Amino acid sequence: MKKRILGKKGLEVSALGLGCMGMSWAYGRPSDEAESIKVLHHALDIGINFWDTAEIYGPLTNETLLGKALKNKSRDQVIIATKFGFTWKDNNDNTEIRPNGMDSSPAHIKESIEGSLKRLGTDYIDLYYQHRLDSNTPIEDTMHTLAELVKAGKVRHIGLSEVSANTIRRAHAIHPLTAVQSEYSLWDRGVEESVLPTLRELGIGFVPFSPIGRGFLTGKITNLSDLDKNDFRQTLPRFQGDNFEHNINLVKLISKIGEKHAATPVQIALAWLLHQGKDIVPIPGTRHILYLDENAKAVDVQLPDTAWREISDLLSTFRIEGARYPESVLKMVDKSD
Repeated sequence: MKKRILGKKGLEVSALGLGCMGMSWAYGRPSDEAESIKVLHHALDIGINFWDTAEIYGPLTNETLLGKALKNKSRDQVIIATKFGFTWKDNNDNTEIRPNGMDSSPAHIKESIEGSLKRLGTDYIDLYYQHRLDSNTPIEDTMHTLAELVKAGKVRHIGLSEVSANTIRRAHAIHPLTAVQSEYSLWDRGVEESVLPTLRELGIGFVPFSPIGRGFLTGKITNLSDLDKNDFRQTLPRFQGDNFEHNINLVKLISKIGEKHAATPVQIALAWLLHQGKDIVPIPGTRHILYLDENAKAVDVQLPDTAWREISDLLSTFRIEGARYPESVLKMVDKSD
């Protein structure tokens, strides 16, 4: 697997990472643990060493899964990215735990890092992200605390998730950021307006999550009935009714381009992201070795200029219908520019 560099401090990672959330959370019933560990080990075998998790995934169980997968592995084989910042509550009988707000206060960060280190079975985190901006804690206070963790050796690189250009500048002024992550794909290009230009001005890497539209761009989801009743995509406006019927046309058009160049729609979607700049490292998620191998081949997709222009023309005219999150979740996204 080819390598890329995130940030001026030179964090070298595989050109594609692996989003691990879906193994434990959000997409219906969690995967079988043994099968997930096979996927994680296969990722290492094919050179995908940049793994993305978070304490809220589960909550807590996804980090524990990665910790089990890393047993008997050399620590420097994997670049671990995890996230802090949410609080959660259970429903009294501990059968369901849900996010319950955000807290990036110094005390909560120090509590969170110790929990993540223990669950992951490591003494340092390669890339530690604030998961969402906490409106009750100035970003400067959060960054000062993270800088202390870097000095203590518990964190090697700092990142932010779903933040505005203004917040990026304020944070970077306190301590250099290595990476910022947000949604970016053929069906969501909002970061192109101000976030990406700011990252490039400051020399910060970019990590797109949901680079295949939460599975939509695979073409394997033909209607909502294909999804588990507890799958959180059931709540996303882009997957609903007329929006779904309209948006699926993008997949059909991308598929036609792929057919001309022996590439699947997934590979076209990932290759397009990689084509946007060497400072970009997508983190597609999967629970299956078959799809992991399909994703990995996107790194080697070579399209002629005519194909890139065809995709660009398509994106300039096709309009995705529906917000990327329901309103309650959109409120958590930083829009402080």
